Amino acid sequence: MPNELHIPVFEDKSLYIESMDLDAKGIGHKEDGKVVFVDGALPFERVRPNVHRKKDNWEMASLQEIYKESYSRVKPTCPHAGYHTGSCGGCKMQHLEPGAQIAVKQRALEDLLKHIGQVKPENISRPIQGPDWSYRYRARLSIRDVRKKNMVLIGFHERKSRYVADMQACPILPVHVSALLMPLRKLIESLQSREHCAQIELACGDHVTAMVLRHMVPLSLDDQRKLLEFGSQHHIQWWLQPKGLDSVHLMPSHLTNNDASYPEQEKSLSYALPEFSIEMPYRPTDFTQVNPSINQVLVSKAIQLLDPQPSDTVIDWFCGLGNFTLPLATKVAKVFGIEGSVELVQRANDNYNLNQSARHHAQGQIGLFQPCKMCPVTFSSQNLFQITPDQLQSLETAQRWLIDPPREGAYELVKALAQLMKDEHHDFQAPVKIVYVSCNPATLARDANVLVEAGYVLKSAGIVNMFPHTAHVESIAAFERP
Repeated sequence: MPNELHIPVFEDKSLYIESMDLDAKGIGHKEDGKVVFVDGALPFERVRPNVHRKKDNWEMASLQEIYKESYSRVKPTCPHAGYHTGSCGGCKMQHLEPGAQIAVKQRALEDLLKHIGQVKPENISRPIQGPDWSYRYRARLSIRDVRKKNMVLIGFHERKSRYVADMQACPILPVHVSALLMPLRKLIESLQSREHCAQIELACGDHVTAMVLRHMVPLSLDDQRKLLEFGSQHHIQWWLQPKGLDSVHLMPSHLTNNDASYPEQEKSLSYALPEFSIEMPYRPTDFTQVNPSINQVLVSKAIQLLDPQPSDTVIDWFCGLGNFTLPLATKVAKVFGIEGSVELVQRANDNYNLNQSARHHAQGQIGLFQPCKMCPVTFSSQNLFQITPDQLQSLETAQRWLIDPPREGAYELVKALAQLMKDEHHDFQAPVKIVYVSCNPATLARDANVLVEAGYVLKSAGIVNMFPHTAHVESIAAFERP
């Protein structure tokens, strides 16, 4: 009898996709309950998986065929995105509609808070989001000299491969940087040291686009001149990295007395936080200013949640260059910025001093900014992964904390706080509010469990879509002590 209703008939090997994990893999279960992770599959799809790895409790598969497609599936904007051989591994979610991407990330955060943290926020914050394209102001572009084809590739790695994708453009990079991918190829191809160039670290400031070239052998004067001429033509500031990160340095504006001077090399790399009249200088290797639109909103949101009062003392844990510290200093009586690196502490202090005095525009123009009125800020260096209750107790009482740790989270810090609260030290006053900015929802969930067990209430939590089209989840949570 013909199938007049056109109801799809599925093969026995088909799999229903129930959800998506943080590696952007579709998740389904076989009849025996065994979980299957399928690259490229989306929630609510019926697919045929091609299993290529099996374990006792799970299987890993690629997407072979879609029997029933999700309404949220879209054609990737980037021609290099996808799950085929040779595709770029940078954006794992381009086949999912941007709004649905946010929903997946929000659900992942809630699930981790529930299963790892065993906590539930009183409120789910509205996602912080910005542009879906041309947002990535910090990136690491790999270089590969393909001698057999007499060409150089510059871009991100292919999926699950050490090879570099053959990219002519990249829509997540700023438009002017994406347009430079092919000219950069020609530049590196022309260098004597082309086979010894490993990567380009990109950093776009408000007025400067900086590129750090990692080179394994010293560059000849001719190669250096080519870089500077390219920079002058395309408004690129060149930095060099001959060895480790400590070797990164700005190329001089001229190489010899007979060489022309290149003004692009004399500009300052920085970004502004206009709401607070703050300018933040930084180096191209600093992990900051990845997504400027999101960063500005995130700083404002964090301070709003912290609700600082003019008489408050605030501690900014893992303060970095002062991205949150300096804006906080415009709102309260005193701020402590604490970071593990002595060098970062010094540079954060330099940024504080810069913003307290009249300063030149980042482009080196004559105009001056008005001094920024800030309270006293004390920066100090401390290993926050080994902090003890005694060390925590020795600090000045702070009514509010802002915590912005790396992926490892702030377990020792919150554990030390919980211990002091449990022991009921009469001379220790725990902060009344804590805002936790996280780049790893799993460690946020773990630390949230410690704080809630210590007596805090998780008032709100939500995602920060810092990296659209990727599976990376940033989030922000607010805690209060009753």
